[in-house]
Amino acid sequence: MPGGRTGAHRGTSAWPVPFWATGTWSGAGTGTRRAGPRRAAPPPPVPPAPGPRVPAQPPGSRAAARHARAADRPDALRQLLPRALVVAFLAGGSYTYLAADKTVELTVDGVPRTLHTFADDVPELLDEEHVPVGDHDLVAPGRHAALHDGDTVAVRYGRPLDVTLDGTPQRLWTTARTVEEALRQLGVRADGAHLSASRSATIARHGLRLEVRTERTVTFLADGREHTVRTNAGTVREAARQAGISFGPHDTTSVDPDSFPRDGQTVSVLRITGTTHIREEPVPFRTVVHPDPDEFTGTRVVVTPGRPGVREVVYTQRTVNGVAERPRLVGFRLLRPPVDRVVRAGTRPLPTSVAGADHLNWSGLARCEAGGHPDAVDPSGTYGGLYQFDSRTWHALGGTGRPQDAPATEQTYRAKKLYVQRGAAAWPVCGGRLHH
Repeated sequence: MPGGRTGAHRGTSAWPVPFWATGTWSGAGTGTRRAGPRRAAPPPPVPPAPGPRVPAQPPGSRAAARHARAADRPDALRQLLPRALVVAFLAGGSYTYLAADKTVELTVDGVPRTLHTFADDVPELLDEEHVPVGDHDLVAPGRHAALHDGDTVAVRYGRPLDVTLDGTPQRLWTTARTVEEALRQLGVRADGAHLSASRSATIARHGLRLEVRTERTVTFLADGREHTVRTNAGTVREAARQAGISFGPHDTTSVDPDSFPRDGQTVSVLRITGTTHIREEPVPFRTVVHPDPDEFTGTRVVVTPGRPGVREVVYTQRTVNGVAERPRLVGFRLLRPPVDRVVRAGTRPLPTSVAGADHLNWSGLARCEAGGHPDAVDPSGTYGGLYQFDSRTWHALGGTGRPQDAPATEQTYRAKKLYVQRGAAAWPVCGGRLHH
């Protein structure tokens, strides 16, 4: 073509071959070639359609030079375009890589570390760093929070704290690493408190046993005065001593002196004195009864009279705040043993008949003397029974005990015997009834 574009079209070899057509590409600045599937070469480009005919320019003219430069420009653009695409691809991959990488600070129990990670959230980060967390552990900003570049993640492990607070034991969980920090978390005022461990003591992961006794106000009533004290004592006795109260060998308090003193509690001090009394007391004897078939029923014969013994008895008597209590037996020893009373009791049946007296009106006499009552006793207490025997006469007739305590048949039998001895004169007032 007259005035043709130099180098504009030299067959198909004049077009640059893009990297995807060769099946290989170069990494950015690595010098390596990564193999890939070969693709078929694209078909030869279609020659451009003939444009309007350009008149020939005189050789060496400025117009001819501009025309030559314009003819070379499309070929240069075709060579630059594939390279620009490669640069854009590599730049996009680098941006994606840099956007996924995050710089975060991970603090585990107060120990910080700066990390680079591709984790999307806190659980993934903790899993990457092999940091296990339990139900009592604290994770900030949250156990399931998303992760962003520049974030700070903190993990504080929970620790069991077996604390006895003012006498009440309980198990608590805390993320504090020292005793002082744990007391602040629990809201315990440690000013003036007794602590079984120092405030700066470290709480290990396996926990700590801690006794805390806060200051309390306790009032003691002793010797007619009030004593109020601020104390962190563990027992009432110890608090009383802090209040300046001394105890005697027998003194005590209105509550258990070894109990825990509560805030606002009022305790009375009991001043106790004791005296000991020793005296002798009689020991009663026993009555031993042996049956005797030779004696009539109701007859009792004393074989051995009883004699009481003697024992020495020890009593103590307390005086509490000046008020004496009842004596209390604390011991005794036998000085002389008692002697049993031995009695023979007749078992032979009583006869109901006495010669010369059976035909008389004994029921009439009994009604006249005692109204027919076997246990009747006269107002003076001298005479008793159906026939109003006195004790001397009753015993002379073989009776035992009191006549009013004997059976009615025995009383009638003894009355018949008396009649045989004395006749109706034994009953001056009612004796005449025997013959009616």
